[in-house]
Amino acid sequence: FSIILSLSQHHLSSHNQNIFNMGGSTSPTLSPPHKRTKPCEPYDGPAFELKCVNNIRSLAADMPSAAKSGHPGAPMGCAPMAHLLWSEVMNYSPSNPEWWNRDRFVLSNGHACSLQYSMLHLAGYGLTTDDLKNFRQLGSLTPGHPENFVTKGVEVSTGPLGQGISNAVGFAVAERHFAATFNTEAHKIFDHHTYVICGDGCLQEGVSSEASSLAGHLGLGHLIVLYDDNNITIDGSTDLSFTEDVGKRYEAYGWQVLTVETVESNLKDLRAAVEAAKANTEQPTIIKIKTTIGKGSILEGSAATHGAPLKPDDMAQAKKGWGVSETPFTVADDVQKLYDDVSKANDAKFAAWEEMFAA
Repeated sequence: FSIILSLSQHHLSSHNQNIFNMGGSTSPTLSPPHKRTKPCEPYDGPAFELKCVNNIRSLAADMPSAAKSGHPGAPMGCAPMAHLLWSEVMNYSPSNPEWWNRDRFVLSNGHACSLQYSMLHLAGYGLTTDDLKNFRQLGSLTPGHPENFVTKGVEVSTGPLGQGISNAVGFAVAERHFAATFNTEAHKIFDHHTYVICGDGCLQEGVSSEASSLAGHLGLGHLIVLYDDNNITIDGSTDLSFTEDVGKRYEAYGWQVLTVETVESNLKDLRAAVEAAKANTEQPTIIKIKTTIGKGSILEGSAATHGAPLKPDDMAQAKKGWGVSETPFTVADDVQKLYDDVSKANDAKFAAWEEMFAA
């Protein structure tokens, strides 16, 4: 046994000396998480687009600070994805949240739920500012992970990593079945998409592999996954435990794999990738999106932003950098108006669908 253990330790050490410092100790020492040092990219998209993204970042970061617990890093990094989906891409109706043909949104990395609550608040699903302030409090509408029996607009409860993306495959199967059963040449009653945001943790889980394999086999072209490829896990860099080529694995499953190198300087590449995903109705799509966890924090790019609120001085400098109000839970009037207008337009889409369905 001691020989096997010695060989195993030697293999681990020689395989990646940056992971463990074995020394003479019986307990491995993890190398400290690295902090990203790349310079801030100038934004070459519309200024108002960036303003919307930064308001979302601020709102999502305020919740863990108010609760003195939570996960601000992923919401801060994924805010550009959420803004694009909720302002341009998805069909939803806050006044009719059970609309059969609504697009489904699944936040598979459920610990990032302050992002989803921010979007439900902006979109008009009834989450008030007070609800956001009660984040992670007993009996609140904003629990520490999304729960579909608690919060209007949450499609599926997500917490255990891998469960959300797997449930999303089920949603896409249901859409395919409903379309095959009820659609006619004249009436496309069911043609909605299922959109997922997931992280490395979700893709490490076996259940997500099984479900994703099935999705590729069935050719679920209305399933689109936005993969938050930030190279960070709860313990540090993905170099510690997750170095596989995710894209090649999903290509082997039969998925279309697209890559977006940045959402921090513009959203045009992500916008184009989502359009390409929607155009491919024969395959599910995963979009690998390079992000920076905790974008705007002094500690951006490190695991230190994953599961702890920003310190007050860090929050202050982040909000200054984002150009948003220092007052917690503040949304600029023009940003809120954009989402009010989007929700009204989506309500009109629901009304048109109802008229078609009645025919």
